[in-house]
Amino acid sequence: MYAKVIVDVPAKPTNRAFDYVVPEAMKDLVTVGSRVGVPFGPRTVQGFVVELHEGTELDPAKLKPIAQILDLIPPLTPELVKLARWISRTYLCHEITALQAMIPGALKAKYERHVKVDEHGGRRGGHENVLMLPVPNQEEILNYVRKQETVRLETLLEKFAGDTLLVKQLLEDGVLTEVHMVKDRMSAKKALTVFPPENPEQLAAWQEELPARAAKQKLVLEYLQKHPEPIKLTELLSRLHITAAAVKGLAERGWVRLEEVEVQRDPYASRTFRPTSPLPLTPEQQKVFDCIKDAVLSGEQRVFLLNGVTGSGKTEVYLQSIQTCLDQGREAIVLVPEISLTPQMVERFKGRFGNRVAVLHSRLSHGERYDEWRKIVRREVSVVIGARSAVFAPFTKIGLIIIDEEHESTYKQEESPKYHARDVAIARASEHGAAVVLGSATPSLESMYRTGREAVLSATPDRPAFELLTMTSRVEGRPLPRVHIVDMREELKNGNRSMFSRALYKAIEERLHKKEQTVLLLNRRGYATFVMCRTCGYVANCPHCDISLTYHQSSRAIRCHYCGYAERELTACPDCGSEHIRHFGTGTQRVEEELSKLFPGIRVIRMDVDTTTEKGSHEKWLTIFKNRQADLLLGTQMVAKGLDFPHVTLVGALAADSVLNLPDFRAAERTFQLLTQVAGRAGRHELPGEVFVQTYTPEHYSILSASKHDYQGFMLKEMLMRKQHNYPPFHRLVLITLSHEQVQLLIRSGEAVAARLKELASQMQAEGTELEVLGPVASPISRIKDRYRFQCMIKYRGEMDIAGLVQQAVAVLDDAVKQRKLTVSVDVDPQILM
Repeated sequence: MYAKVIVDVPAKPTNRAFDYVVPEAMKDLVTVGSRVGVPFGPRTVQGFVVELHEGTELDPAKLKPIAQILDLIPPLTPELVKLARWISRTYLCHEITALQAMIPGALKAKYERHVKVDEHGGRRGGHENVLMLPVPNQEEILNYVRKQETVRLETLLEKFAGDTLLVKQLLEDGVLTEVHMVKDRMSAKKALTVFPPENPEQLAAWQEELPARAAKQKLVLEYLQKHPEPIKLTELLSRLHITAAAVKGLAERGWVRLEEVEVQRDPYASRTFRPTSPLPLTPEQQKVFDCIKDAVLSGEQRVFLLNGVTGSGKTEVYLQSIQTCLDQGREAIVLVPEISLTPQMVERFKGRFGNRVAVLHSRLSHGERYDEWRKIVRREVSVVIGARSAVFAPFTKIGLIIIDEEHESTYKQEESPKYHARDVAIARASEHGAAVVLGSATPSLESMYRTGREAVLSATPDRPAFELLTMTSRVEGRPLPRVHIVDMREELKNGNRSMFSRALYKAIEERLHKKEQTVLLLNRRGYATFVMCRTCGYVANCPHCDISLTYHQSSRAIRCHYCGYAERELTACPDCGSEHIRHFGTGTQRVEEELSKLFPGIRVIRMDVDTTTEKGSHEKWLTIFKNRQADLLLGTQMVAKGLDFPHVTLVGALAADSVLNLPDFRAAERTFQLLTQVAGRAGRHELPGEVFVQTYTPEHYSILSASKHDYQGFMLKEMLMRKQHNYPPFHRLVLITLSHEQVQLLIRSGEAVAARLKELASQMQAEGTELEVLGPVASPISRIKDRYRFQCMIKYRGEMDIAGLVQQAVAVLDDAVKQRKLTVSVDVDPQILM
C-alpha cells in the first residue's frame, strides 16, 4: 500500500503530495487524515496522509517507508482533508498551512533527536561488521539504549554525563545511529491514582495485620473502606495530611493499586450551570424555527440569513434548532465573533445541553483546548461553541452550523490561511447536507446581496444564494431603545470641553441614583491616542512602523499597537526640548479616570485588550457586572455585541465617528453596525433603554440610520455608493501586499506584478466578466516592523479563474522572494485594507 503525504515544509516546491510506502505493520492504522512522521531529506518531519492507493507510478524501490504513525485515531476526517485542498486553492495558501489550521496547537510537531543501537553497525573504514573492542561503560550505554529502543540524545548525555566523548565515538563509528522523531508539543494529562481492592471487606482484616507503628497506612485503609472508589494520589495525601510513602508501602504489599490515569483538563469543571428548558416561541420566532427545522430534517444544504433586531430572541431559536439537529443523531457547530461573548453563550448552551457541549477558543490553555478537541474526536460531545477556528471541529455528521453576528470582520483570518469562516462553513455544509444559519441584527451587505434575485441567478455550489429570514420585534413586544444624537461641535461652542456631553452626564447621574447600569463604548484603548509637542508640532511615532504611539498611563509608557515597541513617557520634546508636550485624543484609561473624578464612588469595569489579557478575565469582569457589583461597563467594541444584562438601561457611544475616518470603503458600514449593536445592549428586559451617540458628524447617513434602527434605509444608500465605485458586493476583491526593507526593490516588484496582472487579465477576460487592476501604491500603513508595504488591488466581476491569474502573476517575483526576502501576501475577499 502507498500513501500520498503532505509534509510539514511550507514552501512552493513542497506544496504537493509525496509518495511513501505504508509498512505492513501500519496497514490497519494508516488512513486518510492520519498524522505520520516521514523521512524527508536528511530529517524526519510531520505529514498528513491525503490519499491511499495500491499502486504507484514511481519506482517502488526508491520510495521510503512511513517512519511513525502519530495517532491511533486520525485527527482529521477525509472531509477535512478535502476541505484543506479547497482552502489552499481558494485562498492561495500552502496545503500544509490549511491542514495545520485544523488541528490544535498541542499537535503542532516538535522534532527530537533520538539514538538507537545499530546491531549491524561497527567501526567504519572497511570493518563495518566488526564491533568495537569493549570499553568501560560501553556495554552499559548500549544495553540502556537497547532496552528503550530509542532514547533522546539529550537524555542519554545527561545519564552518562562523564562519557560524552564515548557516546560521540559510538555515533561516529555507527554503533549508535541518530534518528529524528516527531513528538507532539503536549500529551494527555495523567495523574497517579489509588485503586482500592475489588473486595473492600478485606480492608478491615488488613488493618488488623498492620503493626501499631504503621498508623498512616491504617489511616489510608480506613479512608478507602469508607470511600471505596479510585482517588487521585495528590488528593488522598492532602485529605489525610500524609506522605506518598504510606500509600506506596500498601501498593508494594499488593493491597492497593497505583496507576497513571488520564485526567481531563476541563475549563468549566469548577462551574455549575443551571439547567434551562425551551421557552415558548413568539409567532416570528416560530416561523423562523420552522424553516430551519425543515432544512435540518431534509438533509440538504441550505443557507439562511437571519436578520433579527437586537433582543428579538435569536439565541432561543438557535437552541431549539440545535435540539432538532441532535434529535436526528447529528452534530452542531456554533461560532461567535469575540471571546467576550463566549462566557454568556457557554452558560446558555451548557444550561440546555450539559456535557454534550465542547468549547474552543484562544483563551483556553493549550492543554484545555487539546482535551476539548479530543472530546470531539472521540464523539463524546455533539455541540461545539467557539471562535473562528471552531468551524474545523472534526465532526462527521454535521447537521447545523450557526454563525452569530455574521457581519463581524473577526470571522476572516488575517494570517495565512486567510479563510472566511462563513465560506468554510458553507463548504462543509455542502459535504454534510447541513443547514447554515447566519444571524445578525446588521447583516453584512455581501450576505444581504446574496439573498437577492441576481445572486439566485448566478448561484453556484461554492457560492449558493441565501434565504432571508426576518425577526423585526423584540421578545414580549419590548420597545427598541430611544437614541439621541449629540452634536459635540455644539457642546464645544457652549464651553463644554469634557469628553461627556451634558445630556450623557445627566443620564449617567440618573442611572446611579436609580441603581441601574450603564455601558459606555469607546473604540480606542490606552490613555491618549497620540503625544504631541505644542511648541513645534512633533508627534511621537513608532521608529519601526508608520503609526503614532499611544500613551498608556498605568505603565507611564508610549506604545505601538502594531509591533509592541514601547518607550518611557516623554517629559520634553526630543526635537525642540520644549516641556509643552501633551497627550491628545481620548482612550479608555482616560475615560475611566474622568468618570472617577466626575462621579465619586462610581464602580467602573474597563474592558479592553489591556485588561483582558489574563485567562478567564472576560468571564470575571462580565460576572462582576452581571452580579451588579459595578455601575458602569466601559470598553472597546468587545462590549458592543451579544451581551445581555437586565439592568442596563443606558448606553453611551463616546466617539461614534472614530471608525468613519479610516481609509476603508467599509467604514460607514462598520460605524452603522457598531452603533446598532451597542444600542441593542440597552432595555433588553423589563426596564426601558436609552442611548446617547456623541459625534462630530451627526449628519452622516450611517449615524442617522443607526439612531432610527433603520437597516433598510442604510443598506439602500450604502449599496448605491458601492455600486457606483465597483466595490463588494457588486465586485469581488483580491489584495496583493508586498513587503521589504528597501523601497526601490518594492516599487520595482509591485510594478512587475501589476504589469503581469494586466497582461493576463486582457487574455482571460470573457464575455460577462470585468476585471480592473489598481496600483501598486503604498499601503495605508506604509511601514510595519521596519518593512515597507505596497499593495495592488484586483476588482473583478463574473466567474473566472482568479486564483490561477494571481498565481501566474506573482510567479514573476519567485527569484526576488528566494534571494531578497521579499514577502508576498494574497488576501482573497479582504475585510481590512490597511
